[in-house]
Amino acid sequence: MPSTQFSTKLRILEAAETLFARHGFAGASLRQVTSAANVNLAAVNYHFGSKDKLIEEVFRRRLDQLNDRRLKALQELDAHASLEDVLAAFIRPALELTHESDAGGAFVRVLARAYAEHNDRLRRFLSENYGHVIRQFAHVLADLLPDLGKEELYWRIDIVSGALTYAMADFGIIQRREGVTENQHREQAVDHLIRFAAAGLRA
Repeated sequence: MPSTQFSTKLRILEAAETLFARHGFAGASLRQVTSAANVNLAAVNYHFGSKDKLIEEVFRRRLDQLNDRRLKALQELDAHASLEDVLAAFIRPALELTHESDAGGAFVRVLARAYAEHNDRLRRFLSENYGHVIRQFAHVLADLLPDLGKEELYWRIDIVSGALTYAMADFGIIQRREGVTENQHREQAVDHLIRFAAAGLRA
């Protein structure tokens, strides 16, 4: 793809991510997106085809990278990996991606809207494209937690995912202290969340 096309597509994605985070999927119009990206509607239609496809690509841009990292971390674990090791493979890539300069906080708010808004098409897209990642982690967790039934295990994974989304948003009561770097603050969040999730899964 020529660099000018790549630049146009990227500008559209970044503008859409920001506007979807601010106004929601229904509230942000394609006219607002094209204005923010300084492109015309034909450019959106050329690169994405429709607003629904644009929404999907906003997610794909971030989630492909996130889940590739998660699965790589999971595959690198050996047969003696602990529950905490598996949770680290699930949690750390998400918090790292959130705090990287090119990811920002907008995507976390977009992700939260995906769960809050009743958009069946989007939920189906997320399930069909990324549900296999949760299933792979669930399979490993089930071996480490043989006393948990499948339904109970998925309930607890769902709750852990909710806590992770909250931590990714970084709007909790624990703020970064003076003298603590972003990386140190992130690692503190990772450590606390792993210990909390492990305790909840074992309970």
